[in-house]
Amino acid sequence: MASNYTFDIVSEFDHQEMVNAVDQVRREIENRYDLKDSKTTLDLNEDSIVVNTDSEFTLDAIHDILRNKAAKRNLSQKIFDYGKVESASGGRVRQVINLKQGIDQDLAKQISKQIKDEFKKVQASIQGDRVRVSSKSKDELQQVIQLLKQTNYAIPLQITNYR
Repeated sequence: MASNYTFDIVSEFDHQEMVNAVDQVRREIENRYDLKDSKTTLDLNEDSIVVNTDSEFTLDAIHDILRNKAAKRNLSQKIFDYGKVESASGGRVRQVINLKQGIDQDLAKQISKQIKDEFKKVQASIQGDRVRVSSKSKDELQQVIQLLKQTNYAIPLQITNYR
């Protein structure tokens, strides 16, 4: 039997699900009467989506569609970081939507401190863009998971490698 039980706290999203959601958004833009002639383009990169469309009104409609399609594919709304709306050539507008992934150092320190303050026998260590939590008791780890679920962070958190 293991002397210590561990799990990792990460902030990730399924890239393939994001690809599918963006494809569904493209199909809906082609089929919707109010968006059909807007010549809207959505370009999905590794860590961002670039939207180029004819007006801010159309951009708001695309935001709604993207949020709905992402929610249906179990992608958190917290991963979207909407950039500034920029003017593009021909009176069009362009916006970069960054996709947040990974836990930055400040938030990792905050999570680690919160765990250490609440649970004296639980160790939390920062390992790159993840936080590893370990304890001798599975029950304490379950309590840590409940605490994380109750706390609202700026990014979505997942629990992985529970051993």
